[in-house]
Amino acid sequence: MKFIFDNWMLIAIAVASGSLLLWPVLQGAAMAGLDPAGAVQLINREKGVVIDVCEPAEFAAGHVGGSRNIPLGELENKLAGTVKNKALPLILVCQSGARSARAVAIAKKLGYEQAQSLGGGLASWRAANLPVEKG
Repeated sequence: MKFIFDNWMLIAIAVASGSLLLWPVLQGAAMAGLDPAGAVQLINREKGVVIDVCEPAEFAAGHVGGSRNIPLGELENKLAGTVKNKALPLILVCQSGARSARAVAIAKKLGYEQAQSLGGGLASWRAANLPVEKG
């Protein structure tokens, strides 16, 4: 115990440096998912369907072109009626990627095995200079 009290500053530095080393790993986990270029390939080559799980007001402010809006709270009830072919790739999008990651679990539970989240959400789509529709 005396060692801890005598060397508290060294221990604090070790903890701080360890957390700084772990930060990029945690950031990478948050950004996990499909990148915008991969999403465009799925849309163009495999007729991927884009579902925006944002609330209607967020969807109206800006969304991926051609996407359909089903808020996350209604996804379980409305997805089967919106996307009938469960074999098509499903790209789930929200503003940051957090809600769409939860939506992937719901979609897979419903039988959409090719469901993926757009990593970074609409923010990464915009950062890649891809078109965004409004209204």
